[in-house]
Amino acid sequence: QVQLVESGGGLVQAGGSLRLSCAASGRTFSNFAMGWFRQAPGKEREFVAAINWSASSTYYADSVKGRFTISRDNAKNTVYLQMNSLKPDDTAVYYCGYRSGSGNYAYTSVYDYWGQGTQVTVSS
Repeated sequence: QVQLVESGGGLVQAGGSLRLSCAASGRTFSNFAMGWFRQAPGKEREFVAAINWSASSTYYADSVKGRFTISRDNAKNTVYLQMNSLKPDDTAVYYCGYRSGSGNYAYTSVYDYWGQGTQVTVSS
């Protein structure tokens, strides 16, 4: 089992910034990818960003490119999401996912474990 704990969410004004963290613990594999997804009320969970084990490859949804940055610290088994220039449309619960296998990073089905989520609210 792998446990994921997100933190860093909160209320911020439009144009502001937040940094989310996701710490993994338990039986983590030596080579795993991590992703961030978000879910707004009444909507499906959508892909935000992903990063491979070595951090040599990162992937972003078009809606966040240029504003969000995903990174990781493997020594701490932690992945981060730096969110800048936030917009009200970014309001959602943000989830991190752990992927030990393969498959398209943007699909929720390829992730083995999920955190409990952290709320991000952007006011206009």
